[in-house]
Amino acid sequence: MAERRFQLYDTTLRDGTQQEGLAPTVEDKLAVARHLDAFGVGFIEGGWPGAIPRDTEFFRRARTELTLRNAELAAFGATRRPGTLVTTDPQVRALLEAETPVVTLVAKSHTRHVELALRTTLAENLAMIGSTVRHLVRAGRRVFVDAEHYFDGHLANREYALEVVRAAAEAGAEAVVLCDTNGGSLPDGIGAVVADTLTATGARLGIHCHDDSGCAVANTLAAVDAGADHVQGTAHGYGERCGNANLFTVAANLVLKRGRGDVVPAERLREMAETGRAIGELTGVHAHPAAPYVGASAFAHKAGLHASALRVDPDLYQHIDPARVGNAMRTLVSDMGGRSSIELKARELGYEVSAGSEPVARAAARVKELEGRGYSFESADASFELLLLEELAGGGLEQPFEVDAWKVGVEERSGGEVRTEGSVRLRIDGAPLAATGTGNGPVNALDRALHQALDPFFPELARLELADYQVRVLGNGSGSAAAARVLITFTDGRRHWGTVGVDGNTVAASWRALLDAVRYVLLTERGADHRTGRRTDAVPAATAPAVAVAG
Repeated sequence: MAERRFQLYDTTLRDGTQQEGLAPTVEDKLAVARHLDAFGVGFIEGGWPGAIPRDTEFFRRARTELTLRNAELAAFGATRRPGTLVTTDPQVRALLEAETPVVTLVAKSHTRHVELALRTTLAENLAMIGSTVRHLVRAGRRVFVDAEHYFDGHLANREYALEVVRAAAEAGAEAVVLCDTNGGSLPDGIGAVVADTLTATGARLGIHCHDDSGCAVANTLAAVDAGADHVQGTAHGYGERCGNANLFTVAANLVLKRGRGDVVPAERLREMAETGRAIGELTGVHAHPAAPYVGASAFAHKAGLHASALRVDPDLYQHIDPARVGNAMRTLVSDMGGRSSIELKARELGYEVSAGSEPVARAAARVKELEGRGYSFESADASFELLLLEELAGGGLEQPFEVDAWKVGVEERSGGEVRTEGSVRLRIDGAPLAATGTGNGPVNALDRALHQALDPFFPELARLELADYQVRVLGNGSGSAAAARVLITFTDGRRHWGTVGVDGNTVAASWRALLDAVRYVLLTERGADHRTGRRTDAVPAATAPAVAVAG
C-alpha cells in the first residue's frame, strides 16, 4: 500500500472534456498534463483508452512524450461487463495496455442504475467490481473506484451502497471515490453520508462532485471535513452540464483556509493563476473573470469606497494576498471611482502620484466626464494611461506625430470581391507624410495605413498587432450622444493592452482606438517596459527622427 497522504486527483482530460465546446487535441492534452504536473497535482486522469480513439492515442504518445515529475498518470474505464470473464473483457485489456501506473474504474452504486442501466443483478454488479479490481491489482496497478451516483444510491438503498464500497476496498482498491454524479447534493448531506460510509466500512474515501446545485466546491470541502482524503476535480470546473468541482478553488481553500500543506506545496500554489491561464489558452475555454483565486477580476476593485480603503491597507477588501495564488490586485478606473481609484491605478501602472494632487484630480474629473459620454476604461488601460500622461503634463503632452486627415473607401468589384482602402495624412516634426493600406475591413485597412506610414520611423511599431476588436452600439440616454464604443486589444507578442474610442461613427471610434494604441507605444514603451520600471511625475519626452518625406 502506498504511503497514506492526501491525494489531489485531476480529471480535466477525461471528465472535463465532456463540457460542451471543449474538444482538445492529443497535443493539447499532453500540454495540459504537463502544466497540471508542474502545478503539483498527485494524479492526472488522461481519458478512457479503448473506448475513445483520441484517448487511446493520448496514452500511446504519453509513454514516450510525457515525463511527469509530480503526478502519476491514470487511465479511466469500467468494470468488466456482466456475465463475462475479466481476463477476456476487451475494455479491461485496453486499460492494461495503456500502461499507466494507476487505473480508475467506474462502478454502479445505485440499485436502480444497476438494474436499468447495466441490466444485471445486484450480486453480479458486486462480483464485477471485485473481480476487476483484483485483476488490475494483480497486474501491478494502483486502483481507484469511482462509485457512481453514490449519494443518490445511499439515499435509495444505504446497505447496497455500502456493499459496493466494501467490495471495492476488500478487492484491493486504494480508495473508493464517492460521486455526486447528478450534482444535486448539498454540503450537509454530503458530510453526513461520507461520515456514515467511513464509520460503516473503514475504507479510504474520496470525493467527486458536480456543480448542478452550485455547491461542488462546498460539497468537496464538506467531504474532506468528514474524512475523505482523496479529492477529484477539474481545472476551472470544466465538465458536463454545470461542470465539476473547480480543482483550483478546492486546492486554494484547502491550503489557505484549512492549512492543508499536503495538498499542493505553497510555492506551487503561487503559480496557480499562471497554470490556469495556460490551460485556458490550450483549451480555448478560459476561467470566468470572476472565478475565485485565478480569475482576472478575482482581485479587481472598482468602487470608490473600496479604493479609499485599499490605499490604507489592501487586506481591508481582500481575503488573501493575491500573490499567494499568483494573481494580482487591479484597480478598475470608472465613473464609480474617484481620486483614490486614479491613484491606485496610476501606482499599478508604475507612476508615483498622490490622490491629493491636481493632476489626479483632473484625471478623475476627465474619467467621469468621458464615461458619461460612453467611454469605458476598465478594459482600456492604455487609453487611461495616455489620459493620465496628459494630466501629468498639464495638458501639453508632446505628440510624436500629428494627424491631418484620414479616410476609408469600400468598393465592391465585379465577381463580388470587396476591397477596402484606408489612407492617412500625417506630420512628423512638421513634415507631411501620406500612406495607404488595404484590408478586409475599414479597421484593418486603417491599421495597415498607419503601419505603412510610421513603421519606417518608429521600428517598435512593427510588433504592434490588433488581437481583438469589440464594438457596442450605445443608447442616447444619460446625456450621451455617442453611437458606438470600440474596445481594441493589441499585442506586441509578449503583452496585451487595450484602448477605447467613442464616436457617433463606428469607423471614427475605431480610428480613435487605433491612434491611442500607436501613441501608447511611442510615448510609454520607448526604451523600457513600463510595467516593470518605476515612474515619476516627469513625462517622457516624445522623440522622433527627422522626416524628409512628403506625401
